[in-house]
Amino acid sequence: MALASVEGLTFSYPGSPPALDDVSLRIDPGEIVLLLGASGSGKSTLVRALGGLVPWFHGGTFSGRVEIAGRDTRSTHPSALAGTVATVFQDPEDQVVLGQVEAEIAFGLENVGTRPDEILPRAHAALASVGASHLAGRRVAELSGGELQRICLASALALRPELLLLDEPTSQLDPDGAEAFLDHAFGSGAAVVISEQRPAAALRHADRVLFLDRGRIVLDAPRDEAVAWLDEHRPAWTAEPTDNVSQEGTGDVVARLSGIRFAYGDGPLVLDGASLELRRGEIVALTGPNGSGKTTLAKLGAGLLEPQGGAVERDGRAAFLLQDPGRYLVRETALDEVALGAGTERAKRVLAEVGLAWAEDRHPRDLSSGERERLALATVLVTEPDLLVLDEPTRGVDPERKNELAELLRAQAARRATLVVTHDVAFAASVADREVSLGAVREALVA
Repeated sequence: MALASVEGLTFSYPGSPPALDDVSLRIDPGEIVLLLGASGSGKSTLVRALGGLVPWFHGGTFSGRVEIAGRDTRSTHPSALAGTVATVFQDPEDQVVLGQVEAEIAFGLENVGTRPDEILPRAHAALASVGASHLAGRRVAELSGGELQRICLASALALRPELLLLDEPTSQLDPDGAEAFLDHAFGSGAAVVISEQRPAAALRHADRVLFLDRGRIVLDAPRDEAVAWLDEHRPAWTAEPTDNVSQEGTGDVVARLSGIRFAYGDGPLVLDGASLELRRGEIVALTGPNGSGKTTLAKLGAGLLEPQGGAVERDGRAAFLLQDPGRYLVRETALDEVALGAGTERAKRVLAEVGLAWAEDRHPRDLSSGERERLALATVLVTEPDLLVLDEPTRGVDPERKNELAELLRAQAARRATLVVTHDVAFAASVADREVSLGAVREALVA
């Protein structure tokens, strides 16, 4: 008997075309299914439907049938599926509910009625399984995006679900962390449905691959057959990284950080002696393990933080794109959002440059996660900064759009200095003139 079955599922959000259109599939116990597709193709909606959140927590029109462990999701509240199904969402910041890590893991166990004497041992075991035991006593607000993703996975694994749903779970993880994350998830014994825009690692583990296009399944095949189909029909999803021609920047210095020291509150030093120089005309990729201080260094360079030691010099205007841009989209249409930083005509031009000309009149919250990333990019590009700082700009963005983003940044490189904080190895290789790695031997920034 299938663990999950979907029959003729069609779902539309209010005022929008179908996000899912006549989707049918079955998932067997222990099966690993990789879900691929362009931004806005319906992947997240399908994940939410498998968790019962569609239709319970999302307004819209639902037809068809979804059953999880024999229970129809139209008549079974998602809370009744807790323990059978667990989900790690695209935006871990929106998933946590408590302020301390250990309490966050215990919260889910308490809600499914776990015996009190089992709660802390299972919480600690789950943290250990994702390599996060050292975070047990930390406050959630102090964690990096990648650390927070591991905590969300630990919360899910602690429930020992039969079906584990992962929506872009490695988007903020460094390569080693992503591999470890997937090893833990796939080794849990649960059936796994994983939506990924960095598919290489997940492809190695998948039993089966689904590809969605405009809400319809256009591929449902075993891994090897699927790889051959992707090579022919969607080569961006299987292409190997290609290095950009490396060159040192020769333009004027736009930003110089020298001997930077910084700590949050009374905590330990996040940066101790960091130095970095950014020149007009070059794109620099800033890489390194989760928690190594990349975002902190980027914020210091853009002027969002002040150093506690050392010096920051800037020549011109800086613009910073946060890891989670959805948090600061405030207007009713995409065009109005971008026009906040400039006139309407310039906003129209920049929306077209990022592939969102069609979305001018759409509400930002109606866009997919990847589309919101591109909208947020437009809001900073429109200001024509001298220093552009992008923090994980490919989060939730499909491979074809990543290629377009790399081409756009390369085409505009001469206008500014660009710093890209990223864990996306393929994107860094395709776009950067120079890579600087926090904590790495070859160009260490942390003393």
